[in-house]
Amino acid sequence: MDCRSANVDPWVIVAGGVHRHGGTDKANLALIEYLLERQHDVHLITHFVDAELAQHPRLHVTTVPSPASSCFLGEQLLSYWGRRIAAQLRRTASPRVVVNGGNCLAGDINWVHCVHHAWTHRMEAAPTAMRVKQWLATRSARRREAMAITKAKLIVANSDLTQRHLIEHLGIEPNRIHRVYLGAESTWLPPTERERSDARKSFGIVDDSPVVTFAGAVGFDNNKGLDTLLRAWRELHRQSQWNGRLIVAGDGRALQTWKQFVAAEGMQESIQFLGHTQRMPELYAASDVLVSPVTYESYGLNVQEALCRGVPAIVSAQAGVAERYPSELKDLLVNDPRNYVQLASRLLEWRPNLPLWKHKTRLFSDELRRYSWRDMASRFYELATAN
Repeated sequence: MDCRSANVDPWVIVAGGVHRHGGTDKANLALIEYLLERQHDVHLITHFVDAELAQHPRLHVTTVPSPASSCFLGEQLLSYWGRRIAAQLRRTASPRVVVNGGNCLAGDINWVHCVHHAWTHRMEAAPTAMRVKQWLATRSARRREAMAITKAKLIVANSDLTQRHLIEHLGIEPNRIHRVYLGAESTWLPPTERERSDARKSFGIVDDSPVVTFAGAVGFDNNKGLDTLLRAWRELHRQSQWNGRLIVAGDGRALQTWKQFVAAEGMQESIQFLGHTQRMPELYAASDVLVSPVTYESYGLNVQEALCRGVPAIVSAQAGVAERYPSELKDLLVNDPRNYVQLASRLLEWRPNLPLWKHKTRLFSDELRRYSWRDMASRFYELATAN
């Protein structure tokens, strides 16, 4: 593995995935695209990669399996190959090695998108075997996270919230951490009236009912807050004046459980489950509000994407993205993401003020889109090459 033909030093990126969906994966993709643009050779160790990106002649991909969909075993393999390839490159070059959290112990730059020490999984509703597996995975993730982050020469956090968690839970000195927010899609604009009308029809919405959207994983830990939203919806469903529609975009092991809950409560007519979908820009065009009552979220790309499309987002005040909300939108933040009665009340308050919220959101949308994924990658590169 000889990099002497390159004019610039190579980079090694160790990432669980690199594609155009999901915050961490999308951030890694944007960084790689920027590095390739600057003529760097990039050595990527990952479980899966965007097919188009993988064809680039300066991108060298090592794909490793994630046995039995296990994060524990998958990270062991990522770490092994990351260390091995970095060691090989160091014989002839001076590579910069970027890792995410505890996925590899060889990183001199750690780009932190999640702090496992700050995240408590609530798995009471999960089968016993799944609870045990999650406990073991969390224990391993926290141990590896602490080892990898504390030894890094440069630590980059995706929000001020993540930075605080690194300081509080891992004892990292504040001056070692730099915050770089995730970028935005400059082409994700608020929809025209025609686009909105067409999008609503495509999801079977033919009247003027307000459309509430949920986007996120549907796991037994309920971290994304679907349980809170569905219980709030039950409260609203009991009120004759409520005619809202809820569209749930996301998949996970608890999906069937919540479908059964919806059926038992007789709410099937007002709730649509999409499962995993790549129609998010279209869904946001059809939506009147996104609801994200997360219990832990280091950032919240789904919220940012909705805002970029001009959709007001009711989100937990504990989410990293909430720190970017201007004062005009602070009333969209919920302080207790487990309080479904409060969330139902917030939705009732939001509905008559929808035109005002949409106007305020569009102003913020313009600001968010001015900071692109390329801007994010450029800032990261500036920090990495200065150290």
